[in-house]
Amino acid sequence: MHIEKNILDKVNEWLTPTFDEKTQKEIKEMMTSSPKDLEESFYKNLEFGTGGMRGIMGVGTNRINKYTLGKNTQGLSNYLKKVFPGESLKVAIAYDCRHNSDTLAKVVADVFSANDIKVYLFSEMRPTPELSFAVKHLSCHAGIVLTASHNPPEYNGYKVYWQDGGQLVPPQDGEIIEVIENLNYSDIKFEANENLIEYIDTDVDNAFANSTVSNASFNTSSSARQNLKIAYTSLHGTSIKMVPKVLEKAGYTDVNIVPEQAEPNGNFPTVVSPNPEEPEALTMALALADKINADIVFGTDPDSDRLGVAVRNNEGKMILLNGNQTMTIMTHYLLEQWKKAGKITGKEFIGSTIVSTPMMLDLAEAYDVECKVGLTGFKWIAKFIKDFPELKFIGGGEESFGFMVGDAVRDKDAVGAILLMCEIAAQANENGSSVYQYLEQMYVDFGFYKEHLISLTKKGIEGANLIKQMMIDLRENPLSEINGQRVVCVEDYQSSKGKDFMNNTEFDITVPKSNVLIYYLEDGSKICARPSGTEPKIKFYFSVNCAIDSVNDIPEAEKQLDQKIKNIIAEMQLN
Repeated sequence: MHIEKNILDKVNEWLTPTFDEKTQKEIKEMMTSSPKDLEESFYKNLEFGTGGMRGIMGVGTNRINKYTLGKNTQGLSNYLKKVFPGESLKVAIAYDCRHNSDTLAKVVADVFSANDIKVYLFSEMRPTPELSFAVKHLSCHAGIVLTASHNPPEYNGYKVYWQDGGQLVPPQDGEIIEVIENLNYSDIKFEANENLIEYIDTDVDNAFANSTVSNASFNTSSSARQNLKIAYTSLHGTSIKMVPKVLEKAGYTDVNIVPEQAEPNGNFPTVVSPNPEEPEALTMALALADKINADIVFGTDPDSDRLGVAVRNNEGKMILLNGNQTMTIMTHYLLEQWKKAGKITGKEFIGSTIVSTPMMLDLAEAYDVECKVGLTGFKWIAKFIKDFPELKFIGGGEESFGFMVGDAVRDKDAVGAILLMCEIAAQANENGSSVYQYLEQMYVDFGFYKEHLISLTKKGIEGANLIKQMMIDLRENPLSEINGQRVVCVEDYQSSKGKDFMNNTEFDITVPKSNVLIYYLEDGSKICARPSGTEPKIKFYFSVNCAIDSVNDIPEAEKQLDQKIKNIIAEMQLN
């Protein structure tokens, strides 16, 4: 097999004494037995995406290992010293349940400490939102969490947080990447200064729990909390460290944990994918819910930033809510509570993303607050909080099962979101209603919205090229009509230009550039195409809607909207 010279150059560098014998031995074995794997491991450098840097663990520049993470950390150390000259630098580090997360976290801590930077390292795995909280709580300059979220077991990752507790955003991410790329692997300082590494746990846990209860509790009676029967699964992940503790502190006593999935395990042995977006992931929790007649089901991904929710419908059957439904339910509830408390003054906002449900805009208008819409990825919602200090952030979410209550945590937070959903459910039950009926009434008040996501996986070099070509085709041969509806507007976030075909005008898009295309149809339908920033996937998001007069109209409206989505998918040849 022919291997390109630029790849061989990288391989030869990794066969020098800068790299340990074990690494060199693995590379030599790949050269003879797996040249294809060798090419995949070295053909590019891992990049920062919407959720930081994720990749398969192994040797090579396109893999997660002590050298790629060490180089990132050395670059970040150099950057911190440049940006904060003369300051006593501090960073916080957390990690999840994945294979090697603890050892890789210690490598990262070692490199920071070798660069005379104080490190607060969690002594055990912790939820990602707790790391975001800890950065601000401990007045750190930055934070790192070792996680690959819900990716398969062979993955790990490296997410960087800044002083505000939010993830890195432009221009800082680009500046840091430039520093990293200018480094040699021989520049990495691996020799730890153990005196600068402090292990943290209980004190930060308690502060995080207290903050969560304070932010996500809304005067629910103690009897309503005690009467809510909860089924919960951590899907072998880190939320088991905080969710039961927070619910107990808030007064929820009937919490039933799926025992087979309570033990953290990087193999995620009981699920195909530890992703609450996938219905299969909550199978065991739903079975437990039916066994004990639970009111509500929760499941979280391995690092506890995403949550899946199931509630009982009007026939008493458990149904899974999608991310758009949970985010609108929680946002609407928060807006109601803020309005009741007289806290809406016109200087508040909620946050959403360009691929999430347009119902968020309707909610904002109804409650006279602003809805700020950013690119995919929670870092953009956190950035709004930093960029608009004159506005108070109420809450916000994204369709991919993420939500954030208030601004104490600056990332999606399943711990706080679970408590908030419990408050909504407990109050609804006490009033003789349900979360499902709450959602139904929202459809009457704001319009019936139906969303759907198609995610096409295309792995490796060939897959990356296929995804690239699909986006080129959509740009160079734009659709003018879909499912009998004219395309009235196209937004291209890569060129930062939009076209209004009804008025034959162009307009600028002010959010940062991103490889995203959105089509708007004359009936209010919305279709978005976006390659994933962290996985080998291209995603298509569909949103359709109609007005209804009463909850009795929902079954027929849903049937019509489902058919509309099927027709759009078929016409775009995506099935």
